[in-house]
Amino acid sequence: MHRVLSVALTLAATACVDALPEDDTGAATDETTGERATTAELTSYTYGPLGPYFANPMFFNRDIATAPKATNSDAIISALAAAGGWGNGKMQIDFALDVLTSDATTPKRSFTTTSDWFSPDCDKTAVPLPAGGNLEDETGYRCTTDGDCHLIVHDTSAHKLYEMWRANITSTFYGGCLAVWDGAKTYTSRLRGDQCTSGDAAGYPIAPLLFTADEVKAGQIDHAIRFILPNNHVRKGYQRPATHGTNTTGGGNLPYYGVHLRLRADYPISSLPTAGARVVARAMQKYGMYHADGGNVALTAQSDRHTVAKWSGLLGSNDLAALKVTDFEVINHGAAIAVTDDCVRE
Repeated sequence: MHRVLSVALTLAATACVDALPEDDTGAATDETTGERATTAELTSYTYGPLGPYFANPMFFNRDIATAPKATNSDAIISALAAAGGWGNGKMQIDFALDVLTSDATTPKRSFTTTSDWFSPDCDKTAVPLPAGGNLEDETGYRCTTDGDCHLIVHDTSAHKLYEMWRANITSTFYGGCLAVWDGAKTYTSRLRGDQCTSGDAAGYPIAPLLFTADEVKAGQIDHAIRFILPNNHVRKGYQRPATHGTNTTGGGNLPYYGVHLRLRADYPISSLPTAGARVVARAMQKYGMYHADGGNVALTAQSDRHTVAKWSGLLGSNDLAALKVTDFEVINHGAAIAVTDDCVRE
């Protein structure tokens, strides 16, 4: 679910800025910026190995195994459990997203924007299209299912990551929101810009948060994982490192967009049914999971269409079904920020 551009919605959201609650440490929120009024969020982190997409550490590389949990973690987890927990009532894994690889020889193609492209959030530039590539959950570049149809391409020559939501390439290349990430850049906590969406509703890059069959086969995932919640299980607002939220409908103590969860350290990982599930669970203890979008399938793995290892016999869609929301805790990572849809690009 991405932003809905509406003057009425924007005005209503802007009017709510003064009513922001305290952040998840209990510190008051700055009414002008929506940032915490203290420097407590500037926690020193250690970082795991960098992945293939960014040359500099990013939020998903942070080792948070011993980071303090939020003071209201128990209340948030209890509210989430009472709301029904994960979508579909259990932790499932979606294997539909692909990441394509291009280089300097790959042809690029310009696209015609659709109503799913927003200014100034989204980028408008030619996109490399590798031969034999495909969209999310499709066999080619045509969006036949009217789904999210993400197009993700990693340009290894230019060190750029192209991530488009709602792509559809027939005789014409139609494109929704495109986010182009510079792998050589050092991003601030505002990533591509505050209140700005990306190929993902939270404003994150998608590919670095996907775990792959190659990683699981090798026995180690060195980054945080992307996860999803139903929109009625999330309060309106967002927390860093998210830069954007949507018109979610949850209330009370439910989490905000971008919430960071960590599998509790004493969870009996050995009880999980497969070695692959245990690899994913260990990553959840060390790096955690970041809420990125709305929907019912909780976890997002990368498709094995373009990887060496394959998911068959390694990890199944229900192999983590034993993990309940009550097995997780919330990591403190900043104040609640009101959703205004007033994107300011960095």
